[in-house]
Amino acid sequence: MWATMMTQLGLESLTFTSGVVARSVDTTLGCLSCPITFLCCATVIVFFASSLKEMGKHLHPVLFEKMLTSCFLPFNCDVTHNIQVKLEEVKVVTGEEEEEVLCSHRSKLFQYGETMLDKGTGKKTWKERGIGEARILRHREHQRLRFLMRQEKTMKVIANHALDPRIKLEPNAGSDRSWVWSCFDFADGELEEKVFALRFANSEVADEFKTKFEEHQKEMEKLLAGEDKADEGGAAEEAAEALSGLKTEDE
Repeated sequence: MWATMMTQLGLESLTFTSGVVARSVDTTLGCLSCPITFLCCATVIVFFASSLKEMGKHLHPVLFEKMLTSCFLPFNCDVTHNIQVKLEEVKVVTGEEEEEVLCSHRSKLFQYGETMLDKGTGKKTWKERGIGEARILRHREHQRLRFLMRQEKTMKVIANHALDPRIKLEPNAGSDRSWVWSCFDFADGELEEKVFALRFANSEVADEFKTKFEEHQKEMEKLLAGEDKADEGGAAEEAAEALSGLKTEDE
């Protein structure tokens, strides 16, 4: 195809032109899937055909070949460009930077309450909140402890409450690897009374979690007992009364 075109343009006498066409022009204009490139290159060849013929008579063949290659190389469809995008590191603050992990167990969390479809009806069922690491954290400064659990894929907080000494872990009906308890939880951004159930891989892991949970509850109890700051507003007494009325509800 291109040999015929070069003959019609009067460039058949330039023996070195075939090499250039083979490496640049023919490859470029042969990309029929790219019509814009085809039209642009074809226009350039036709427009400069006569000039190339005269120029080729006076320039050294190697120099003329390099000139043609540099002209058509930017339009070559075989040329690939590596685009590098530099992403800046973004520091994510989780709120756990000043805390240490005392224990961590992979488990599945359930919550007892109304679903979206049963909202306002009073009908409550167990619904899954997610799978993740059930952790007990201690703050390095004020030493207070809390229970925290995130979904392992999205890292969304699904349980977040203080390790109150009055919380009682009770066995879930029909299971030796699950515990149920009531608490005031802050996972959704506001303090709410919730009933959770935590299911582990086996009974041994469940017993280990319960032992650690109660052990750190005693630590939290001593810590709260040693605080001598006066409760001017009486908020602690109100919270204590609310917690004392909590009880685990059966499914």
